[in-house]
Amino acid sequence: MTEHPVVAKRKLIEVALPLDAINKASAREKSIRHGHPSTLHLWWARRPLAAARAVIFAQMVDDPSANPDLFPTEAAQEQERQRLFKIIEDLVLWENTTNETVLQRARDEIWQSWRRTCAENADHPRADELFNRDKLPAFHDPFAGGGSLPLEAQRLGLEAHASDLNPVAVLINKAMIEIPPKFAGWVPVHPDGDPHPSPLPEGEGTSEREATTDGEGTSEREGTMEGEGIAEGSSDSLSPRERARVRASRDRLIDKTWRGAEGLAEDVRYYGQWMRDEAERRIGHLYPKLLVTEEMAADRPDLEPYVGRELTVIAWLWARTVKSPNPAFADTDVPLASTFILSKKKGKEAWVDPVIEEGGYRFEVRSGVPPDSAAGGTKAGRGSNFYCLLSGTPIKGNYIKEQGQAYGMGATLMAIVCEGDRGRVYLSPSNDQEQIARSAEPQWAPTQQLVGKCRDQLPLYGMETFADIFTDRQLVALTTFSDLVSEVREQIVRDAVAAGLVDDSASAYAEALKVFLSFAVSRISNGHSTISRWRNAVNFVDGVFARQAIPMVWDYAEANPFSSSTQNWKGQLLWVWKALLTLPLDAKQGSARQADVTALDEDPSSTIVSTDPPYYDNVGYADLSDYFYVWLRRSLLQGYPDLFSTLATPKSEELVATPYRHGSRKQAEEFFLNGMSKALTRFAQQETLATPITIYYAFKQSESDEKHGVSSTGWETFLDAVIDSELGVSGTWPLRTELGNRPNSLGANALASSIVLVCRARPDDAPTATRREFQDRLRSEFPEALRLLQLSNIAPVDLAQASIGPGMRIFTEYREVLNADGSAMTVREALALINATLDEVLAEQEGEFEPDTRWALTWFEQHGFDEGEFGDAEQLSKAKNTSPDGLVQAGVIAARRGKVSLYRPSELDPEWDPQTDRRPTVWEMTHHLIRLLESEGEPAAAELAASLGAQAETARDLAYRLYVLSDRKKRAEDARQYNGLVQSWSEIMRLAQLPSLSARQAGLEFAEE
Repeated sequence: MTEHPVVAKRKLIEVALPLDAINKASAREKSIRHGHPSTLHLWWARRPLAAARAVIFAQMVDDPSANPDLFPTEAAQEQERQRLFKIIEDLVLWENTTNETVLQRARDEIWQSWRRTCAENADHPRADELFNRDKLPAFHDPFAGGGSLPLEAQRLGLEAHASDLNPVAVLINKAMIEIPPKFAGWVPVHPDGDPHPSPLPEGEGTSEREATTDGEGTSEREGTMEGEGIAEGSSDSLSPRERARVRASRDRLIDKTWRGAEGLAEDVRYYGQWMRDEAERRIGHLYPKLLVTEEMAADRPDLEPYVGRELTVIAWLWARTVKSPNPAFADTDVPLASTFILSKKKGKEAWVDPVIEEGGYRFEVRSGVPPDSAAGGTKAGRGSNFYCLLSGTPIKGNYIKEQGQAYGMGATLMAIVCEGDRGRVYLSPSNDQEQIARSAEPQWAPTQQLVGKCRDQLPLYGMETFADIFTDRQLVALTTFSDLVSEVREQIVRDAVAAGLVDDSASAYAEALKVFLSFAVSRISNGHSTISRWRNAVNFVDGVFARQAIPMVWDYAEANPFSSSTQNWKGQLLWVWKALLTLPLDAKQGSARQADVTALDEDPSSTIVSTDPPYYDNVGYADLSDYFYVWLRRSLLQGYPDLFSTLATPKSEELVATPYRHGSRKQAEEFFLNGMSKALTRFAQQETLATPITIYYAFKQSESDEKHGVSSTGWETFLDAVIDSELGVSGTWPLRTELGNRPNSLGANALASSIVLVCRARPDDAPTATRREFQDRLRSEFPEALRLLQLSNIAPVDLAQASIGPGMRIFTEYREVLNADGSAMTVREALALINATLDEVLAEQEGEFEPDTRWALTWFEQHGFDEGEFGDAEQLSKAKNTSPDGLVQAGVIAARRGKVSLYRPSELDPEWDPQTDRRPTVWEMTHHLIRLLESEGEPAAAELAASLGAQAETARDLAYRLYVLSDRKKRAEDARQYNGLVQSWSEIMRLAQLPSLSARQAGLEFAEE
């Protein structure tokens, strides 16, 4: 520890948060797509901007109790907290992302707290350096990833710095916090109008304005851009006629005020359109329109309005093929189709009809309700098992793998999707269309090997490199757009010089625009591969990354980048354009660089740290990001040679516990622990310690140890690193940071919430405790901590993880905890005790339930909703002081033919009224709430909750207990319904207008405790 201790004030995040407001805004934000900065470029497991803003604000702002001179009484402190909470509640709203009035209120609070800290530390020997009241400390996220935390730090007025080992992550951060501030307020450089103007007739295009000198002609631009990068005479290399045309067409652009990155965004839109038009000129012949003939409409009345018209193709739908295993058809490629259904939309159904004829087959597209047999395609059961369309012979997975590895897999065109007048038009495959697709001849392909998560099952079928997962036509399209990113640079430079920029500024601006245009290439690559499937429920082309791996796809969709529909270039470009418009309007210059967090060399003594580190072995970002890296590198290598110096992203130094990289699980765990300890030790060495460190972590406990009980290698290893770095946990908050319906939610090592750990350096004089003392504190403090977590409506799926926080807060208050034999308690042992205490407290909560519900809980644990023996039910009822007859009367069970079963929510009486029920049970209340929530939605559940009054909260508590039981018994569907009830609880209570202790109050009570 430092010889000159810092006076560190207690921060708001260490006492209380308006958790409901933060979680609600975070959950809502996950459904906001257009304009969200996350749409600049795909990254996995981003933190919501709302959560990031709230955490950084509360991390820097004093809790009122830290300033007793200003707020001497508890009432005064509570009043001040309410004011701060209102700032946070406004701050987290998506509508206020660029609201300067709201943001400035938050910035003002940060400055006030910082200046109080500076005054308290005025006598520190490094006060001038560390406690400068006129300069906020810088922010640094060493695991920057998708960049949410640095971006929101910048939005709050901090100088933001991001570092990451992954070059794709670094580029994303550059695009958000480094590049836009350099060109904030700049006028677009493009000439207003068509990106492909026709040449001007001789002598035209001049005006009075163009007749002025270059210096006079740039004066208005200098005023808008504050003179940055402008020089008189900088466009002398252009002819007077060219210069006149550019200046004349730019009048309207210059007359407008461009705020923040608006000018940058406008140029992205303009030059992206130029790229689209130029790409279509070069390769448009590979994406022909389709003429609808009378013959095609003969048995398709839905096609009659289109006869004689050429329709733009949206997508070509292909099925992979292998040679038939039947010797009679050994030379025939047969399709491996997972489905023949093209559209499930009511009234617009369409399907593929495989017609067998003359020893072969062809596909005909039909409209109308498909037969049941169409749903399964040529699948034969689960996995990679199919059947031969011609003979019915089974095609086993091993056979497909052998064929794929030996000869590669083929593909056959199944259907064509076109743009119609009121939606999609589905047409049968055309030989001409198929031949044109196969005529593409790529001049380049990404030959980098698929590794780790990108490999998944693909090499089993002969796909070893990135080139193997694209069609030739897709490779031609992607290389064309990628090449155009480089070519458009020269166009931008010419226009920028004509607009008055000096050569260096014009080049720097062109390189900046290239980054955003290359992001459009990345975005379109995500929907232009043979892993992109047709979603027949919603009728669009899905991207590759529906989950955090590249899976095998049997029938794929090849989109048309020049259509106006799904996965087209213009649409992807507009995502980038809209995202730029929501970046901070007036931000301090930020920086992003590639760096290994364990080897950072700068002094961390005066930085604010909030970070979202890797979650043990959850996601191999380096493996996944190679998919985009191969295309970004092709476009940006010249402008960013250091960032793209390697053929693929760095793997060996990535701080994840990946056994295939390190030889064994044990070595991978040691690598993660050592690296994380080094990283966290650097954070703990901050000399100021004026603000705590906040660390997001979201790893689900799923492993068990017979000796110590339930624990988790991911959490254990991470917390070991926290303790090794001399950090202690001063607070924990469960923040809703993940989309509830994401593909890898329930049953996976991923959480709906992130647990934010608030950490400070552990004092040198921290005491030692015995195991008994630690256990006694857990038992005395855990019930209240658990109650407050439940009152904050934390999702049951996250309860066990969130409970780690209060337990580890106690554990890390001690220098060490000693077992009875004198040995130091390990983190694994501490986690096991914390989990055991959680079980005890949850079991004790059962005492709040009446006998019928206690019986149902025990029966549910043993049988779920399945039937059991009547004799077993009767024996259990004696122990619970009830009876089978009473349980039947209560509407809890059905008893018939010597069997007993609990009613499922859907089986309950829809006419049930709690006011007239002569034997009401909490069990019934909980399951009727679930029934109404799932069948009629939150308003109906709220109406019931209102009639239950205070008992509604008890019903919610039962849902927590039932989730834990369901999760342990691997009953995913049961777990889902209980989790769903709690997740909807805040809205149910709001609609019911029932008083419910909020998370804000929970935080305050927890602090006072």
